[in-house]
Amino acid sequence: MFRRSRRLATLSLIAAATLGATGVQAQDKTTIKVGISVGSAEKIWEVVKPVAAKNGLTVQLVTFNDYQLPNAALNAGDIDANAFQHKPFLDGQIKARGFDIVPVGLTVTAPLGIYSKKYKSLDALPEGASVGIQNDPSNGNRALLLLQSYKLITLKPEAVKNNNATPLDVVANPRRIKLVPLDAALLPRSLDDLDAASINNDYAEKSGLSFVRDAIAKEAPDGPYANLIAVKTASKDKPWVKKLVAAYQSPEVKAYIEKEFKGSLIPAF
Repeated sequence: MFRRSRRLATLSLIAAATLGATGVQAQDKTTIKVGISVGSAEKIWEVVKPVAAKNGLTVQLVTFNDYQLPNAALNAGDIDANAFQHKPFLDGQIKARGFDIVPVGLTVTAPLGIYSKKYKSLDALPEGASVGIQNDPSNGNRALLLLQSYKLITLKPEAVKNNNATPLDVVANPRRIKLVPLDAALLPRSLDDLDAASINNDYAEKSGLSFVRDAIAKEAPDGPYANLIAVKTASKDKPWVKKLVAAYQSPEVKAYIEKEFKGSLIPAF
């Protein structure tokens, strides 16, 4: 009888511990860390934060200067979400590095621009001009497609179809443009040494460049490059994720983006 009572007591303790652990796991996060890139994203997320707070979600921002870092930080659990990339970039990182990350909501489209300190248009570029492009696969492809849309180069049709063009896929280059792949963060600082460069919107803004005012070539805003919020796969159905996406996609944030950026950033929701 004594032995049976001890066994029942032990089982009760195990059951209580299990229920307690389940209860802790069921609790939703109330404070989350979101990784973002420098520049315009910082301004937008300062508007997102009070909207999220109304629904009981405290957002702490972690800024990154390098596109290669936020997904690694998210995958490692150092942050809870990130919002800096478009889906082609995320897909490329997952394929290359095996990240267990998924998109959960769209944010903004940041049309890519080409900038120059020496020339007012791509037509003015001389023969042999040096043009900087991003050295990561997705944004490098994007820059090449933009150059092709302005008829500076022609790419292999298969590379265009597969959305994976590299400088090796250039089949016609009548002005012998020299393509210079560089890290995206270095392109604004390299404008003094280049004739032109493809620059992502956040890095352009941080460097004092305006897409609307300064870009000499502009990507169409209706392409596949809407930025997104990403989380670890295990988190995608958590209530805090829905709160975070709803806060970003709120009327307050949409109105702010449209008023503040006047077409250099476009709400994608």
